[in-house]
Amino acid sequence: MELDFEILKIFKVIFAIFLGGLIGLEREIADKPAGLRTHMLVTGAAALLVILGDTIVARFGASPYVEAVQADPIRIMEAIITGISFLGAGTIIFKSQHETIEGLTTAASILFASAIGITVGLDELGMASILTVVVILILFVLGFVEGKVRKFKKHRSQEE
Repeated sequence: MELDFEILKIFKVIFAIFLGGLIGLEREIADKPAGLRTHMLVTGAAALLVILGDTIVARFGASPYVEAVQADPIRIMEAIITGISFLGAGTIIFKSQHETIEGLTTAASILFASAIGITVGLDELGMASILTVVVILILFVLGFVEGKVRKFKKHRSQEE
């Protein structure tokens, strides 16, 4: 019985990694600094940390250490988001010569990937799956639209 529960936990982490890979694939295709592996590791780590939080509470909540165990799932999410914020900040580049900022979408996708991992860790597999598809649609479709808008703006400014 315990082994089945462990396998279920491992499956959830692998499922989170798979969903992160779907998001990361788009970033990889778009040739962005954080791609397939980064997104896979972020979603997997977030799911694992949530699962381990539950495991710690279950293991020590009924022991003599019950007074020392504080079960606050929000703190786990805060820790994940703090870590991801540092990772995301590393993908953002300001180019002063062009007055442009790059990497914001990648940083946002890393943050969202961590939220997908948290969602999987909380056993909300359907929600995580649907939201992964939504993120991919946003990245692909709106990325295409943004490209067309930039091209239109550039063409328009050359006419003036």
